Amino acid sequence: MNAAGRHAAWGPGLAILASMVSVNAGAAWAKGLFPAVGSEGVTALRVGLAALILLAIVRPWRFGRPARADVGNLLVYGLMLGAMNLCIYRAFERIPLGIAVAIEVTGPLAVVVLSSRHARDFVWVVCAGFGLWLLLPVAGATQLDPAGIAYALAAAFCWAMYIVFGKRVSTLNSGQAVAWGLLAASVFAVPFGVAHAGMALFTPAMLAGGVAVALLSSALPYSLEMMALRRLPQRVFGILVSSGPAIAALAGFIWLGERLTSLQWLAIVLVIVASGGAAATAGKSRAQE
Repeated sequence: MNAAGRHAAWGPGLAILASMVSVNAGAAWAKGLFPAVGSEGVTALRVGLAALILLAIVRPWRFGRPARADVGNLLVYGLMLGAMNLCIYRAFERIPLGIAVAIEVTGPLAVVVLSSRHARDFVWVVCAGFGLWLLLPVAGATQLDPAGIAYALAAAFCWAMYIVFGKRVSTLNSGQAVAWGLLAASVFAVPFGVAHAGMALFTPAMLAGGVAVALLSSALPYSLEMMALRRLPQRVFGILVSSGPAIAALAGFIWLGERLTSLQWLAIVLVIVASGGAAATAGKSRAQE
């Protein structure tokens, strides 16, 4: 990449970094609301309020009706957003933020590896797999809730699909794609929260907390990511998000007092190395072709 290309990449790169800081700060804030309305209720507040905020600001109908081919992609994109939020918040209820995100980030890692045409890149799968094994109860070194691990793995799958379908709809105006996607996500996720928490969701205190979570965890980061995805290939996106588990662990420590063992930190580092290494290797191979 020449100097002009490196300079042009700064904007999307900083957008992804800001997105990760915002979403993890929002996750820490959201976890503090779980005792009142549960993870389902906080998911409903996060996704539903974020959709309303973006619909009011962006007014996506101004850009015309999406093409028929985009409608299906937008629906899947929104479904993956809603399912990812539900799954990762259920994981946050049961295991520390940094560990949950370390498991979740294997979704982008899978996108990177499966898009590679070089067998050597599967070395990173082994690295990530060892990191995940250290987090599993079968390793004998942790006491993590198996259900929390399962929910984080489900969120990883949803994140992978979010990247794939987010790339497909990134040809639309970025605000338009995110607004329609969050609307679809809210149609899927909000009923779970209402069924779980009922009218407790609509107290002034919960609505105020929900607005903060919606802005930090959905409206701002998803808009930044969509802007970046328009200018970054999936592999580069994978490199940038690889630091997410470390940011999440720091957010959990600063705001929630979550302390990880040395072995858990080692597992997180292995996943980060695997994610960043796979994306970097794949990107270098593409540049040489």
